[in-house]
Amino acid sequence: MDHQRASVPGPSTTPQTSWITTPITADLLRGQLDLERTEHGLLPHRLPARARAQSADGQLAMAEAQPSGVRLVFRTRATAVELDTLPTKTVYQGAPSRPDGVYDLLVDGHPAGRGSAPGGNVLMVDMATGSAETRPGPVGTVRFTGLPERVKDVEIWLPYNEITQLVALRTDAPVEAVPPGGRRVWLHHGSSISHGSNAESSATTWPALAASLAGAELINLGLGGCALLDPFTARALRDTPADLISVKIGINLVNTDLMRLRAFTPAVHGFLDTIREGHPSTPLLVVSPIHCPIHEDTPGPSVPDFSDLGAGKLRFRAAGDPAERAAGKLTLGVIRAELSRIVQQRAIDDPHLHYLDGLELYGEQDFAELPLPDQLHPDAATHHRIGERFAELAFGADGPFADPHA
Repeated sequence: MDHQRASVPGPSTTPQTSWITTPITADLLRGQLDLERTEHGLLPHRLPARARAQSADGQLAMAEAQPSGVRLVFRTRATAVELDTLPTKTVYQGAPSRPDGVYDLLVDGHPAGRGSAPGGNVLMVDMATGSAETRPGPVGTVRFTGLPERVKDVEIWLPYNEITQLVALRTDAPVEAVPPGGRRVWLHHGSSISHGSNAESSATTWPALAASLAGAELINLGLGGCALLDPFTARALRDTPADLISVKIGINLVNTDLMRLRAFTPAVHGFLDTIREGHPSTPLLVVSPIHCPIHEDTPGPSVPDFSDLGAGKLRFRAAGDPAERAAGKLTLGVIRAELSRIVQQRAIDDPHLHYLDGLELYGEQDFAELPLPDQLHPDAATHHRIGERFAELAFGADGPFADPHA
């Protein structure tokens, strides 16, 4: 790989540092499905351009461009690393500003530091009206120093909750790409819970933690608010090389009140049919929703409760009527029962299809101990619990993702 030695220090460096600027290219990135060249640099996408062109939903556009699970991976002797990025940070009207997104540094697979990039664009969102406005801001720099002076594999996991344009990578020693290893690729799709909501960082979302425990290479297609059985998402899963696939279905279909049971059942079949077109015998795990009291027996939609927004607390409540289940409205209980039935039916002809009840990952007793702070999303501690349980249930010796060569 070609390297360009900087003739002067970067804007945040000291004159004593001799910096090398390495072009950020696809072979230095993992976890994305597409890269867009912008006026500032590279913007990772977690859905391909064809899929993005088939939806005008602003929530989907934001979610898929937030790089949950996307990371820079390179091999180097460098002891100092700087990454220039242009983040887009979301601010909700009337609520206190949220902390800057977290960049995780891993050295040879082990946590070795965290940082944030100041500056960036600001997306102002008015939840009462649904309007949004982007205010431009400057490029920021996240830096890591004191790395061990030896050849090592370095990973920088990008924030799961900030759209991130990659501008420049600087190190004090040359960088080279890390060739793909022998780890199995795990492709996962789910809602904001899989995307990372309220986790500490991208490397500590429950899918990232499960992948780390299992020694798997993660591609996280958790899309906040957008796990809606969209055909273009199914095609993205179909067309992405993977050794293991899981789809977590349910909560977004309830809290958007998108469809009724009559549409849900064939939509699930169609989603799985499409995945199977590209992965006919890949282990495929269907995961139902974790415990969420407001929607266990009450349909959606979920609506925000703004009463404590000024104190930085946003909660949700269910606005549906339990009596509407008789007319086919979806609840989490209805979805779990139907997903179990669908998988059982299909598994007769598809022995590599499996089902995992989300209540085994986080159930009623877990809620009593670790409640969902806003009634919908788990906190950081719960991400750890779900990740550990998924690693055991899915990747364990008796799980559908067990390594036959272990």
